[in-house]
Amino acid sequence: MTEQVNPAPRQDNQDPSLFGQTPWQTVGPFFHYGLPWKGGADLVGQSDLGARPELFPQAHYVLNLAPPKGAVAGEKIVLEGVVYDADGAPVPDAMVEIWQANAAGRYASPDDDRPDIALDEGFIGFGRASTGEDGLYRFRTVRPGPVPGPGDRPQAPHIAVGVFGRGLLKRLVTRVYFEDAPENDADAVLGLVPAERRDTLVARKVGDAWRFDIVLQGARETVFFDV
Repeated sequence: MTEQVNPAPRQDNQDPSLFGQTPWQTVGPFFHYGLPWKGGADLVGQSDLGARPELFPQAHYVLNLAPPKGAVAGEKIVLEGVVYDADGAPVPDAMVEIWQANAAGRYASPDDDRPDIALDEGFIGFGRASTGEDGLYRFRTVRPGPVPGPGDRPQAPHIAVGVFGRGLLKRLVTRVYFEDAPENDADAVLGLVPAERRDTLVARKVGDAWRFDIVLQGARETVFFDV
């Protein structure tokens, strides 16, 4: 009697034993076209700031505006700047994201459960903007308040920034501080940055806007953080 031998299990691209984490791949330049939405860069109003309608045929530009927002307390600000590459040329197809607390220093997140600090109806603290042909991005938002840091030590008012661009394997992460904030001197994160490079994390008031240019590489490269 011949012994029956079971064949080895098939191993192809559907075999679970081959599955793993998808590796990072170079992204773009497509995200500035498909990911920003109308109003995605307007955290306090009802404009269509954020998307680039000139990239769409008019018949296809049917993105919906973000829902109406309630009253948002605090100082309304414009945050804007240019994304530059290593050669100092503007990057016309980058995408910038922001995440921040409200004017009282509370995040619209379940992780921030401080009931003594009010939230603003409709203020989510997250925004997304394309850069234009001139490399310029722009947000309308509110100036954030100080937030707790390690050991309940307060952090200076800041806005977290993520940058996506051509040739980047991972999102770049940085922070925006405000040049006139007295809390900057005691901020634990800013204190980790060499003194000669801290100014790359500081927005300056230019006219009616806060100016924060982002330099991806080179002598004036913005300080980016590992996350």
